[in-house]
This record gives sequence, C-alpha cells and structure tokens, in this order.
Amino acid sequence: MAGDGGRSGPSTPSTSVITKTKPRTKRPNLYRVLILNDDYTPMEFVVHVLEKFFQMDVEAATKVMLHVHHHGIGECGVFTYEIAETKVTQVMDFARKHQHPLQCVMEKK
Repeated sequence: MAGDGGRSGPSTPSTSVITKTKPRTKRPNLYRVLILNDDYTPMEFVVHVLEKFFQMDVEAATKVMLHVHHHGIGECGVFTYEIAETKVTQVMDFARKHQHPLQCVMEKK
C-alpha cells in the first residue's frame, strides 16, 4: 500500500532489543619502588628500612639489601601510584631524619 512506509499493518508489534553494557573498570597502573645503592648508608639501615616500610622479614630484607649492594639498585615492591609515592616519601624522610643519603625512587612497571 502506498504511504505506509513498508509496514505490514497497524497490528504489527514493535520490538527492540535492550542490551545492558557492563562498564569495564580499568586496572590502575603499577609502579615499582626501588632503592639505589650509595657508599655511605649502612647496610643495617637499609635492612631496617625494608622491614619498617615494606613489611619484609629480616631474611627477605637482607636479600634485597645485598642485591642493591651488588647491582646498584633493588626492587622493594610494586604498588599503585599513590601507595608507591607515599612509600618513597616515607623512606626518603626517614633516611634524611637519620642523616643518610639513601635514595628511593619509583618507576612505572
């Protein structure tokens, strides 16, 4: 029939599909917290820092400290940006308070 726009009649029900999209939450970027070797900070102090701020036991802290000593750099942990930034600040402040030049940095993983 002319003028009906191709519809088959007034009694044809209109159907539509409703799709519910689930929003995907993006995982936050992770950052490695690293300690750098220097010639002045005592090894015992580095072990203490690793125990205090990164909840390592003496054995794990000693292992990381020796890695830093031999390779110049060592990973303390992997965290979200805010936590990594806080840990770096805490370590640096603690080292300065105890008059050690220990350097702690973060890098994107």
